[in-house]
Amino acid sequence: MIPLKDTQPSASTPVVTVLLILVNSLLFLFEASLDPYSRNHFISAYGLIPDRPHLSAVVTSMFLHGGWLHVIGNMWFLWIFGDNVEDVLGHGKFLMFYLLCGVTAAAAHVLFNLASHVPVVGASGAIAGVMGAYLIKFPHARILTLIPIFLFFTTMEIPAVLMLVYWFVVQVFSGIGNIGYSHLSQGGVAWFAHIGGFIAGMILIKLLSTRRPYSRRQDLYW
Repeated sequence: MIPLKDTQPSASTPVVTVLLILVNSLLFLFEASLDPYSRNHFISAYGLIPDRPHLSAVVTSMFLHGGWLHVIGNMWFLWIFGDNVEDVLGHGKFLMFYLLCGVTAAAAHVLFNLASHVPVVGASGAIAGVMGAYLIKFPHARILTLIPIFLFFTTMEIPAVLMLVYWFVVQVFSGIGNIGYSHLSQGGVAWFAHIGGFIAGMILIKLLSTRRPYSRRQDLYW
């Protein structure tokens, strides 16, 4: 299933969401311009390595990606879900929220992969937090989704609560199934970063006060 867009209107311009997409995209283009040796050195220097974590790497790793599909997929999900969460938090709080989700996601990954020496990069944990917040605030929104059926494709509007809960359950089972193996791998998916970020987003959106741009749309936020 590939989400195409949501049906939830936004009352403000998602300035921070657009800037985050721009920064991530430009940094990836810089990565792609490097030769393989320089790229590996760059990732090792600024990616998060669980067996020797650095606070600066927790932040820098959130803005790096491992490939075209990685960055395109992450930025697409951020575009779909980020504008509405930014709308209810406001620009400044949304940026703080995004970074806190990313830090929590990184901590969760390190906790479950203490012996791993594989650098971790990607905005997935922070974006998972955005998705968790979207689930809390807009469970009744619908997501227009591209669904493959054998050799054909069709589109269908799926309730956000079903899509996001399904996504989270997949992360949990995948993460549990990979415990004890991730430190042996030279790559893969940081499942517990997704889990930690998603849960952080659900909690933080409750703790941070949210704004209501128009009273006629208050029922959409709760």
